[in-house]
Amino acid sequence: MSKELTSRAENYSEWYNDLVLKSGLADYSAVRGCMVIKPYGFALWENMRDVLDKMFKDTGHQNAYFPLFVPKSLFEAEEKNAEGFAKECAVVTHYRLKNDPSKPGKLMVDPEAKLEEELVVRPTSEAIIWNTYKDWIKSYRDLPLLINQWANVVRWEMRTRLFLRTTEFLWQEGHTAHSTKQEAVEETERMLEVYATFAEEYMALPVIRGVKTPAERFAGAEDTYCIEAMMQDGKALQAGTSHFLGQNFAKAFDVKYLSKENKQEYVWATSWGVSTRLIGALVMAHSDDNGLVLPPRIAPIQVVIVPIYKGDEQKAQIDEKVIALMQDLKAAGISVKYDDNDNNRPGWKFAEYELKGVPVRVAIGARDLQNGVAEVARRDTKEKTSVALENLAEHIKDLLVQIQENLYNRALNFREEHTTQVDGWEEFEKVLDTKAGFVSAHWDGTAETEEAIKEKTKATIRCIPLNNLQEEGKCILTGKPSSQRVLFARAY
Repeated sequence: MSKELTSRAENYSEWYNDLVLKSGLADYSAVRGCMVIKPYGFALWENMRDVLDKMFKDTGHQNAYFPLFVPKSLFEAEEKNAEGFAKECAVVTHYRLKNDPSKPGKLMVDPEAKLEEELVVRPTSEAIIWNTYKDWIKSYRDLPLLINQWANVVRWEMRTRLFLRTTEFLWQEGHTAHSTKQEAVEETERMLEVYATFAEEYMALPVIRGVKTPAERFAGAEDTYCIEAMMQDGKALQAGTSHFLGQNFAKAFDVKYLSKENKQEYVWATSWGVSTRLIGALVMAHSDDNGLVLPPRIAPIQVVIVPIYKGDEQKAQIDEKVIALMQDLKAAGISVKYDDNDNNRPGWKFAEYELKGVPVRVAIGARDLQNGVAEVARRDTKEKTSVALENLAEHIKDLLVQIQENLYNRALNFREEHTTQVDGWEEFEKVLDTKAGFVSAHWDGTAETEEAIKEKTKATIRCIPLNNLQEEGKCILTGKPSSQRVLFARAY
């Protein structure tokens, strides 16, 4: 086992933390609950961000940036939103420190520097953005307004875990305004599909598209759409959300437009976001006891080449072949690293790049050159093959496509094997405790039953799948009539 990782079977939670730290994705910081994203982890986030950013722009959105601080009065304007986030808010009350006269060399908050109005450090940006939109939107000609921002947010979490739940994290948040309800709903669904496409085609992560129950909705939303993914321990992870906000924020901030009929109307709104939590999802969905396993389409390094040689003459011969190979790969848009650093032996490098999840490793030695071949190892299956140097670039291109497809199919098969349809309470509890995964079951539609199931089992309704099959049944807990199944799971 590489780099002394805890195994998944031994302790899944420790395995995850070990892997995030030892693979160089992130580190703990001096601020409790916050993380340092290290260069390798940030390179992964940049790849995700760049793909998503293009997808947003291809659907007509523009990037902007809004303040980190939200005046408390604005935050309070939409009551449900304020209530939903109140317990997680960090609040700025003063703007200056001064020397503490009773403790030389120490600083204290200057009591004379108290803010006239307290500022909330944004847990989400609806309030500050809709206060701004009030000035931007005057007529139907200003709509739709399609804005996204890449930012950090702060939610004061008591129990944190690197990438999955931290006090400060990076994300994007889209905020759009529309002239009709239909347009806003279509936008909400469109952005959910953007997220689902990204998860499946780039992260190789199959997701369930669905709608949250009223109890699980975003605070201030009329409907919350989501994509739900399954991790290797059978727990669910919400990988992205898209919210139809109705006219709630427009009414809270008095955002109206003059219609074509010359009438003042409230606009219709959406918001949607994904965060660095996606990195946690990626780690838990694909990786193994030897390290990360990264999908080629977003891996920071897709191919690493390790030379094996004795002396400068052999090294020069290998360099010549490698330079040509790298040119071919880079011309095809493939990121490649030639690790000819002589500080570490090839065996150490093999273990290091296995830990970092590099999809393809190529080893070339002097004997390989004589035979006109190179050893190619794929990270997902650990298979090694000898490939002719003349066909190497094409082989690697094809292999990267195969790895991407294999990771998706492997995750999809796992999800299907761990999705169980149940009709009774005893079976429901048994499946959660022994098999885990998604449990498809009937629910009577009440918040009371939903909460009772959560209290008894720690399982929540992850979503009501879109295009759900309508079928008559009985609620697993109360026996009351139900018209469709929903997906339950224990979750992160």
